[in-house]
Amino acid sequence: MYAIMGITGQVGSATARHLLDNGQRIRAIVRDKAKAAVWAARGAEIAIADWSDVDALAAAFSNVDGAFVMLPANFAPSPDFAEPRALVRTLTAALRQARPPKVVALSSIGAQHDRDLGLITQLHLLESALDTLPMPRAHVRAAWFMENMRWDVALAQFEGRLVSYLQPLDRAIPMVATDDIGRTIAGTLIETWFGRRVIELEGPRRYSPLDMAQALAAVLEHDVEATAVPREQWVARFDDEGMPAGRTGPRIAMLDGFNSGWIGFENGTTEHVRGHIPLGYVADELVSASLGMVESAA
Repeated sequence: MYAIMGITGQVGSATARHLLDNGQRIRAIVRDKAKAAVWAARGAEIAIADWSDVDALAAAFSNVDGAFVMLPANFAPSPDFAEPRALVRTLTAALRQARPPKVVALSSIGAQHDRDLGLITQLHLLESALDTLPMPRAHVRAAWFMENMRWDVALAQFEGRLVSYLQPLDRAIPMVATDDIGRTIAGTLIETWFGRRVIELEGPRRYSPLDMAQALAAVLEHDVEATAVPREQWVARFDDEGMPAGRTGPRIAMLDGFNSGWIGFENGTTEHVRGHIPLGYVADELVSASLGMVESAA
């Protein structure tokens, strides 16, 4: 049996699906039992645990063959990253108490660095803390999620535009589909290894904002023009989106890291895996989901 955090999200649910499809048993860790009904129907054991509760998490991680762990998404942490630091301490304490035979963690491209990472700083902190544990552990450093494109679908659909913070527009970066991430994590959990592993993960090839616009255009069957958002407009745009005042810095630092090339894979000292799912497939799924929501609301 494998304990799975974040099972109501993209990566956790993909991990759980691939484990179940492989004939494995899972324990779904959730904060709200009602959200686990679909997994209970598939035969999953359910563990109720708040991410800030050491004892509840330790119980969820006990008597399993391995555990998948992650941090909840936080796009506006405090400047000192107090919130993720507290969660990392709780998670590490729970794992130290439960001592599962192995741990696989969702990390990020660039997490090997200890500075100038912005939001990815949270994953560097997670890796560093998990590396103090005695059990085998694997850090899956995933590339930019292809599914981030979901925020571009409506503008592309109704105005034929894609506005990008990734720049320049023709610069391709590593991207990966969340289903490929889940498949990789599930496969790693089933494996046996010793010590520390780092698994870099990207899709079948690298993609640029121009590729993103082209992928959406192919699905929508009309032109989509990509434009770069001037950096001097970023703070105002993020404020307009509802980000708390004074909390835009980590997001901007992360984007600067991608755009400068600082946030990249370590290469040479790690395992490197390529997924199978192309950007066009994810674009088709995102557009279909968006159209389905519109039809449901009609």
